Amino acid sequence: MKSLNFCKLALTVAMAGAMAAGTASAEQLRLSHNTGDSTTWHQGAERFAELVSENTDGEFSVRVFPNAQLSGGDQMRQAEMVGRGSLDLLVTSAINVTPLVPEMAVFSLPYLYSSYEEVDATTQGEPVQLLEAILEERGIMVLAWGENGFRELTNSGGPIRTPEDMRGLNVRVAGPMYVDVMNALGANPQQMQWTETMTALQQGVVDAQENPIGAVIIPQQVYEVQDYLTTWHYSYDPIFLGISKAKWNGFNADTQEAIRQAAEEAMAYQVEITRESTAEGIDFLREQGMEITELSEEEIDAFREATQPAFDEWAEKVGPEIVAAFQEAIDASGD
Repeated sequence: MKSLNFCKLALTVAMAGAMAAGTASAEQLRLSHNTGDSTTWHQGAERFAELVSENTDGEFSVRVFPNAQLSGGDQMRQAEMVGRGSLDLLVTSAINVTPLVPEMAVFSLPYLYSSYEEVDATTQGEPVQLLEAILEERGIMVLAWGENGFRELTNSGGPIRTPEDMRGLNVRVAGPMYVDVMNALGANPQQMQWTETMTALQQGVVDAQENPIGAVIIPQQVYEVQDYLTTWHYSYDPIFLGISKAKWNGFNADTQEAIRQAAEEAMAYQVEITRESTAEGIDFLREQGMEITELSEEEIDAFREATQPAFDEWAEKVGPEIVAAFQEAIDASGD
């Protein structure tokens, strides 16, 4: 009897050990993104983490790090780290990758887009494959595209309605193309990390910033430090969920498919909640005390004309083939 009980105990311990070993053997992937944990970026990343665990039956887990923690707060470095395999996954915006891949600026060319239908014709169509191929050469596999959104202008000085109102305004920007756009408008662009921006706005180091309503302005509570918002829709910025090519190539086909499906579902969810938040955002911001300036088509045309030199300069850097592919898809979306 004692021998039988001992065998049962040994079997129980062995089973427990096997279960613990199975749990311990789950491979953890690290995902870094630019913004805080209240944003739709973070919500999309967390949904991806849930789906990866479900789709792989717990074989893989994803830990999400907001505010570019794994790159020391440097949101530009994240893509470089993923490219060389020192970071597994990232969610970042196209404009943040332009120092590494200038062609990514195509999305954000001033006044390229005028509607979500035009956006979807490029991010969910063939044109985006040109950029995915370039990113793959840099060691980054794009799994799915999400949305930062149309970038709107906030400031602390007063209503902005004309290009002349921008003159002398100190504006925080996220990337080099936006530096040229603001220079074309006579503003003083200040390129800085998002993690530094709220403090800079509070202290008056910069007067203004431009970001999407649903993805950043509301969840990051920009309305607490800025009193004015202009809906000028001057630039669009997608985000993407990417993985290290070296890491990706180490997965078998089933794992790759499970992770890609998780990414596509998570980013579709992220786009949905971002657009919902944006649609409701203007009324919310008014309730918070912001003064909203909504521009007419004629007023937007004045900004389009003023920023045309920056468009032309960056279209040349992006490359005529890519710009043409995007413009053709945009034109076809209205058919």
